[in-house]
Amino acid sequence: MDVDDGAIDQDHGLPDSEESGDDQAESDESEEDDIDHEIRWEPEVPACPRPDADDWDEADTDSAASDPGDSTERVGRANAEETLRKQPIVEKFRYGDAGAPIQDAEVAVNSYNQYMHAMAGSSASLWAPFASKLDWDLARWAKLRGPSSTALTELLQIEGIRETLGLSYKDSDSLNKIVDSLPGRPKFKREEVVVAGEAFEIYHRDVLECIRALYGDPEFAADLIFAPERHYADVDKTVRMYSDMHTGKWWWATQKELEHKRPGGTIVPVIISSDKTQVTLFGNKSAYPVYMTIGNLPKEIRRKPSRGGHVLLGYLPTTRLSHITNRAARRRTLANLFHSCVRRILHPLKKAGETGLIMASGDGVHRRVHPLFVTFVGDYPEQVLVTGVKTGQCPRCPVPHDELGECDPDNPYAFRDMDVVLDALGHITEGPTAFVKACAEAGIKPIQHPFWEDLPYVNIFQSITPDILHQLYQGMMKHFISWVTKMCGAAEIDARCRRFPPNHHVRLFMKGISTLSKVTGREHAQMCQLLLGLVIDIRLPDRLSSIRLVRATRALLDFCYLAQYPVHTDESLRILEGALQRFHENKVVFVDLGIRNDFNIPKLHALLHYLASIKIFGTTDNYNTEYTERLHIDYAKDAYRATNHKDEYPQMTRWLERREKVLRHEKYILWRMAGCPAPAAKAEDDVGLHDHLRMARHPTLKAVSLPTVCSEYGAEFFNAALARFVVQYHNPQLSRAQLEDAAASLTIRFQTIPVYHKIKFWNTDPFGRKSLLDSADAVHVRPARQDSRDRAVPPRFDTVLVNLGSGTIGLQGYRVAQVRVVFSIPPRAVATLFKQPPPGHLAYVEWFTAFSMTPDANSGMYKVSRSIQNGERLASVIPVCQIERSVHLFPKWGPVAPREWSSSTVLDSAPAFFVNPFLDRHTFVTLL
Repeated sequence: MDVDDGAIDQDHGLPDSEESGDDQAESDESEEDDIDHEIRWEPEVPACPRPDADDWDEADTDSAASDPGDSTERVGRANAEETLRKQPIVEKFRYGDAGAPIQDAEVAVNSYNQYMHAMAGSSASLWAPFASKLDWDLARWAKLRGPSSTALTELLQIEGIRETLGLSYKDSDSLNKIVDSLPGRPKFKREEVVVAGEAFEIYHRDVLECIRALYGDPEFAADLIFAPERHYADVDKTVRMYSDMHTGKWWWATQKELEHKRPGGTIVPVIISSDKTQVTLFGNKSAYPVYMTIGNLPKEIRRKPSRGGHVLLGYLPTTRLSHITNRAARRRTLANLFHSCVRRILHPLKKAGETGLIMASGDGVHRRVHPLFVTFVGDYPEQVLVTGVKTGQCPRCPVPHDELGECDPDNPYAFRDMDVVLDALGHITEGPTAFVKACAEAGIKPIQHPFWEDLPYVNIFQSITPDILHQLYQGMMKHFISWVTKMCGAAEIDARCRRFPPNHHVRLFMKGISTLSKVTGREHAQMCQLLLGLVIDIRLPDRLSSIRLVRATRALLDFCYLAQYPVHTDESLRILEGALQRFHENKVVFVDLGIRNDFNIPKLHALLHYLASIKIFGTTDNYNTEYTERLHIDYAKDAYRATNHKDEYPQMTRWLERREKVLRHEKYILWRMAGCPAPAAKAEDDVGLHDHLRMARHPTLKAVSLPTVCSEYGAEFFNAALARFVVQYHNPQLSRAQLEDAAASLTIRFQTIPVYHKIKFWNTDPFGRKSLLDSADAVHVRPARQDSRDRAVPPRFDTVLVNLGSGTIGLQGYRVAQVRVVFSIPPRAVATLFKQPPPGHLAYVEWFTAFSMTPDANSGMYKVSRSIQNGERLASVIPVCQIERSVHLFPKWGPVAPREWSSSTVLDSAPAFFVNPFLDRHTFVTLL
C-alpha cells in the first residue's frame, strides 16, 4: 500500500533568486547524474527487413484510420475548456441559515488572543516562554530540524555554551518541559480494543477536539467555507460547475435535509484517510496512521502538507494475527479489528452530527456545527476493508465480477443499497448463521458493527472516492504499460525510451522501462508523458495495424489528464466520459494479440464512477491519496526515526505533539510580530503569480566569439539572421525582398556576444484560477562539454513554442522552434545597430513547419518537421519574450526505431515529429 515517495509531485517550488552566470553553470553541473551519456550497449534490432519510406506511413493509410468523431470531439473539448475559464455564476444556499453565527454567543475572541492570554497576556515577552529570540530559534531548530535528544543534551552540556547563548534550558528534558507547557492540538491517549478475545493497543485523539483545532485555527479563519453553493458557467444556470467540495451535490442536499431537522446548522464535512506504511527501509516494521481533514478548508489548503490542514487521528494496530492459522478467520478478525478501532475513534461523531455542538472559528465567531463523516480516502485494499466487500469486487456498486471490464454509460450501476446492508447488519442479534447469510445476500462480509453503521447522513458506498494515484497511475497505467511492453516487445520499447529528446519536464529512461522494479507513482506519471510516443507507428505481431493501440493509448491518457482538472462542468465531464468510452472501444486489440483474455479489473471499472463522484463531492483534487501519502513522511517515518525503536508509539505521539506545538507557536510569534492583525482574506492576486519569463542577471558566458556560436552552438546563419532582425525591428512593414536586400547591406561589427544557457518560465494555470500556483518550466541551450569526471556530455538545444502574436490558449499563431543560442547585444554595439533600445534577450531559433489545421486522426497529435528552403534550415533571431514555453517532440520512428539515432541527435536525424501534449496540464490544454 505504501508508495509515499512515489506520490505524484504536481506542486512546484517558488522561483530561485536570479542567478549569475557562475551560479547557472554550477546548476548545470549539478545535473550531471541525469545527463544522457551516449548509449554503450543495447540488444540488437530484431531480424526484419529495414522499412522503406513508404512503409513508415502504413498505419496512416490503413482503412481504419478515419475517425469521424475526432473533429467533433476536439471542437467539443475546446468549447468545454473555454467554459472552464469563466468566472462562475454563484447561487447561494437559501433554504435556511446555514453558516449563520449564533447571535447570543459570547463575544468573539480571536484564537491568537486566547493563545496570548495563555502566554501570560499581552505584556509577556514576544518570545515567551522562551527568554530571547536566540533561545526560541535554537529550540525551534532542535524540535523541527535538530539532532537526537542525546546529541542536543551533549551540546548544551559543553562548558560555557548555555551561559554564552543565554538559554533557558540546560538539556533536552528541560526543553521538552517548556514545549509541553505550550497550548497545542489534542493529546493522544492509549486505549485497548478487545477483538476475538485478544486485546490490542490503539493510540488516538478525540476526534471532536481535532475538528475543533482545525475549524478554530486562526490561520484558516479567512478561508473557511460555511455553506454549500451551486456554481454555474452561464447566467441561465444550465451548465453546472464543480470544483471545491462545497460546489458538489452532497453538501447542498445534506444541508437541505439538516435544515428540516435542525435549522441553522453548519456542516463540517469530515474526510478520513487510512493506509498502512513501512517505517523502516529494512525489515517489516510498519505503522497504520489514520488522518483527518475537513471540507470547510479549500482544497488548495488541504493539498499542501505545509499548511497543516490534516490532523493525525491515531495509529491503528499493525498485527498480522499470525497465530490464527485459518486464513479466512484471520482476514475476518483483521477486518473486525479495523472497524472496532475506527469505530472507537469516530464514535463521538454520531451524537455531534445529529444534534450539533457549539464551535468557534479562528476569528472567534461561534456557530452550531454538525461534523459529518463524508468521504473515505484510500487505495483499493483500504476501500474493500472499509466497505466490507470481497476483494475483486467494486466497493461502490454491485456489478458482477465478470462485467467489470464492460462500459455502458447509458446503463450505469447504481451504488449499493445502504438500507439493505444496514438491515443485513442488524441480523447480528439472530446468531452467526443468520448473520452470515444476511450479509452474503447483501453482498458484504459479516463484519461486526462497521464503524459507519451508526453515523448519521452516511452512505459508505457513495463515500468511497476516486484515487488518481492508485487507480490511475499505480493501477490502470501500470497495467497498460506492461501490456504495451509485452505486445510490442521490451527491446523495441526500451530502445525508443533511450532516444526521446530531452525536456525540462521529461525524465528520460536511458536504461528502458522493462526492467524497472518497485516503480513509484511518480515514475508511472513520468512514463505517461512518453507513452503515446512509444506506440506511434510501432510494428505489432502478425503485421496487425497499430491504430487501435494508438487510439486506446490516447484515450486512456486523455482520461488520466482530464480526470485531474481542478474544475469541471457538465460539458467537460461528458468529454471525460467520451475518453473512457474510446478506450473501451479500442481495448480489444489486447485480446486479439493474446495479451488479455478479459478486462475484469476493479480499478478499470472504478473509472466509471469518476463522473458521479465529481458531481457529488467536487473534483478529484479534493480527495486524492497523493496528499495523504505525503503525510506518511512527517507522521509515521520521521516520527519513528525519532524513537529508540522500542515501545515506539508513546514516543512517536509525544514527538508529534511537541512538533505541532512548536509549529503553532511559530505562527503565533509571526502574528505578534505583524502587530496582532485580525484574520483577513488573502488577496487572490498575490497567489501563485510570477513574471512569465525569468532570465539570469548575468550571462553564463560573457564573451563567446561569433565563429564559436556558429560551430559549437549550431547557429550557422547567425549573422544573416541577426541582420534581418535588426532591419525588421526598425521597419516591420518591409516586404520579404526588401528585407533581404536591406539585411545584406548591414554589417555586424562586434565579434563576441554574451550567452545564456538557460531560460526559465512560469506558466500560469490554463484555466485562469489564481488560487493555483504557476508551474515551473525551463529551456536548456548549451553546447557539448566535459563534466567533472571528464565524460563527454552531448549538446542540448531544447525545442520551444513561439508566440507569433496571437493569444495564449490554443495553437493559432504559434510555431515550434529549436533554440540554438540565447544572447544579448553587447552594450557598445546597441547604439550602432538600433535607433531605439532592443529587447534585452534574443534567441537564434531554427523553425519547424506550421501546425496543420487538424491533428493526426488516431493519435490526436500535431505533426511537424524541419522547415527547409533550398536545402537549408530556416532560422531567425527573435526576442526571448516571444517564447511561450518549452515543448517536447516525439520522433516519427517508423515500425522500428533506427538504432543509429540517440537522444542527443534525434532532433537532427528524425524526418518528422509529433508534438507531445502530455508534458503537464498547461501543455495538454494548449496543444488541443
